[in-house]
Amino acid sequence: MDNYKYTLNTYNSVLTSDDFFRVILVTLIFVGGSVFFQLFLGLMTALVVNTELPGHKIVMLSMICAWVVPGIITGIIWQMMYADSSWGIINYFLKSLGLKGVPFLYDTGWALFAATLANIWRGTGFSGIVQYGALKSIPKNLYEAAEVDGANVWQKFRFITIPQLKPMLFINAVLITISTFNTYDSIYSLTKGGPGDSTTVLALKTYKEVFSYFNIGKGSVYAVIMVFMSLIFTFIYFRLIKERKHPKRRGMMK
Repeated sequence: MDNYKYTLNTYNSVLTSDDFFRVILVTLIFVGGSVFFQLFLGLMTALVVNTELPGHKIVMLSMICAWVVPGIITGIIWQMMYADSSWGIINYFLKSLGLKGVPFLYDTGWALFAATLANIWRGTGFSGIVQYGALKSIPKNLYEAAEVDGANVWQKFRFITIPQLKPMLFINAVLITISTFNTYDSIYSLTKGGPGDSTTVLALKTYKEVFSYFNIGKGSVYAVIMVFMSLIFTFIYFRLIKERKHPKRRGMMK
């Protein structure tokens, strides 16, 4: 009975705390921004590689390299790029152009942007590889028939490429959403979740509660919340896939 009360009190303390709502908001911004731009940039990169222009193999190699780099290493690389000191590449170029340096790692607003950008770079490679494989599976006779009908590049992209890619886009979205939602290593090595808690996502909060604060109870609550939210994301995506596969059935039932 005492364990039951302790569990309920732990859940209540976590769910009613200001930290919880702040962490959820940061997580949604981080996941939403990462997923959208990873899908978009991955598709654009896949289209470039699919043209097989000179240098497309280098682009493909860079995509694979960005994907296989461990999260800890990703955070360290981008920490050096964001640094205000002489080795900070981004601020170096900004200052050489006569602009002010940006406090990427010390301002609460910029820190979340910086962490999201680093994660977008890391995940775009995987998204691009998946979309490139899907592009290769599209029958070429569809494009040839469209050319005979006088379709331009935009019309072929809109009416052939996108519809053919939709199933893989949804699967890709599910995979990178769950992957991004569980990301904590790159943020930990980049900002440690700071300044303050401005970059503390749910996965990192779980890690810090258990391994930094040794609060197993709260860490377990955050872990359960992570599982629950992952299931919600997956359910939403698969419902969307089902509705797109059977749009007429829903109308007939009405």
